[in-house]
Amino acid sequence: MAKKIKAAGKFALALAVCGIWISGCSLLPEKQPEKIDPHQSVSVKDGTKQTATAKKGQVLTELYLIDKNGYVVPQTIALPESKSIAKQALEYLVQDGPVSNLLPNGFRAVLPANTQLSVDVKDGLATVDFSGDFKDYQAHDEQKILESVTWTLTQFDSIQKVSLKMNGKKLKAMPVAGTPVSPGGLTREAGINTDTKYVADITNTHPVTVYYLAETGGQSYYVPVTKRVADSRKDDVAAAVEELVKGPSPGSHLVSGFMDDVKLKKQPEIANGKVTLDFNKEILGSLDKKMISNEVLDPLVLTLTEQKGIKSVAVEVDGSTKVVTEDGKSVSEPVTRPEKVNTGSF
Repeated sequence: MAKKIKAAGKFALALAVCGIWISGCSLLPEKQPEKIDPHQSVSVKDGTKQTATAKKGQVLTELYLIDKNGYVVPQTIALPESKSIAKQALEYLVQDGPVSNLLPNGFRAVLPANTQLSVDVKDGLATVDFSGDFKDYQAHDEQKILESVTWTLTQFDSIQKVSLKMNGKKLKAMPVAGTPVSPGGLTREAGINTDTKYVADITNTHPVTVYYLAETGGQSYYVPVTKRVADSRKDDVAAAVEELVKGPSPGSHLVSGFMDDVKLKKQPEIANGKVTLDFNKEILGSLDKKMISNEVLDPLVLTLTEQKGIKSVAVEVDGSTKVVTEDGKSVSEPVTRPEKVNTGSF
């Protein structure tokens, strides 16, 4: 039976990769019932801690907010149940709106204050119609708004694409800086927090999204970052692993738990939604215990299950299946993506 990630413990949050112990709920919890998590923990805006219990009548929802470094980041928050959970999720992205007292420390909402909206979902397409207040944002937030709205809505199984309107008129471009809006609908394939720092010619590349670690207010969380890889790279699984090992760009305020000498021993094998990876021993956090650390396993699983058709990840080392997590659980059986990301206490 597939196992779920349980993240706890230490995360590398400096160039020297030092550990920070995280209390409370883990960043990647065991998969919970669809609508109720009895131990959801959040922080109010003034920095004091508050425990929000996801009781009956609440639902855990990923809201893509902006962190102190300007990254668009999923944060899981318990919201009231609604007949239109997609509409409610966007309403909780509005500044000075109902999310105000639920914002994790160092995060802010992305949509301009007073924005009203409606959401119509049909055949996998969510059409969002914003009021005129939608245009009252700063130009530097325009791409972040597109990413936040797209990724927040596409967390729901019924939505694969997003179309935007303002005052009933379809948007071909965003109203402030003129960023084009894809006529076929916005999808996750466009990426998030795209890093093109070392890409000389973007025209011959395609996107691969990986997860790195960040820290705000002493707490750690995962940040999705889209890297551009050469079109000549046909194996996106291997390319994603390479980007995790390479790590984020210098000065990004992000880190990777992967050591520089981690390598795949052979090509990844994909069958029935499971990818099997065979690494060299440098992937291990403890050679004696044949243990893979959470700060390596968790972003690996998040990264690879972001790719189409991959539902779980199995890890081997030098051909051996005798590899365990920090909790002593085997990872030779597939590890699945958690239902929600970044659910820890802030």
